[in-house]
Amino acid sequence: MSETTQQIIERVGLIPVLRAKSVAQGRAVVEAMAAGGVTIVEVTMTVPGAIDLLKELKEEYGAKLLLGSGTVTTAEQAQATIDAGAEFVVSPSLHPEVIRVTKANHKVSCPGALTPTEAITAWNAGADYVKIFPCSAVGGASYLKALLAPFPQLKIIPTGGVTLENAASFIKAGAWALGVGSDLVNLAAVDAGKAETVTETARAYLKVLAEARKN
Repeated sequence: MSETTQQIIERVGLIPVLRAKSVAQGRAVVEAMAAGGVTIVEVTMTVPGAIDLLKELKEEYGAKLLLGSGTVTTAEQAQATIDAGAEFVVSPSLHPEVIRVTKANHKVSCPGALTPTEAITAWNAGADYVKIFPCSAVGGASYLKALLAPFPQLKIIPTGGVTLENAASFIKAGAWALGVGSDLVNLAAVDAGKAETVTETARAYLKVLAEARKN
């Protein structure tokens, strides 16, 4: 029995947010992260040729890499990225039509929210996870904890300012997974020919998560 998208997200516990400047740069970063055991990537719509990159990664990795699309703000974008291979769809903000299209395609929906009203509205609209963004700007782990007090049913993925140093605190506060940007998706390292930096960081994140989940 193969794992579902949600099982993979919760097992790996990381959603690397890819904002590459080109398809080639994007592929190089994905390769480096996958070598470190992080087999999930969110390709944002801000990547030039995002749809092409999704298609290429799907072709190259198949079931070995869980693909998602990010910064999706319209129903058309959601459908196009799903057609290109995205198994989960992430938005920085709340767009009911994006949730609708995602769920109609039987894919996993992760809209963005920040306030208690937005978070519960996203959940009630059919979200599988709620991305709390920008999380660190409003208090980080302590904000998550406060949000989960009235809404313990929420499956929350904090994004924005997540680092190796604070990753454990988010997991302990109740996060189901973490959205990680430049701290892991280190484009500068890849451009400098130091892809192993990304691979090592990926391994370090998985270790921190495993420790945090034990306690």
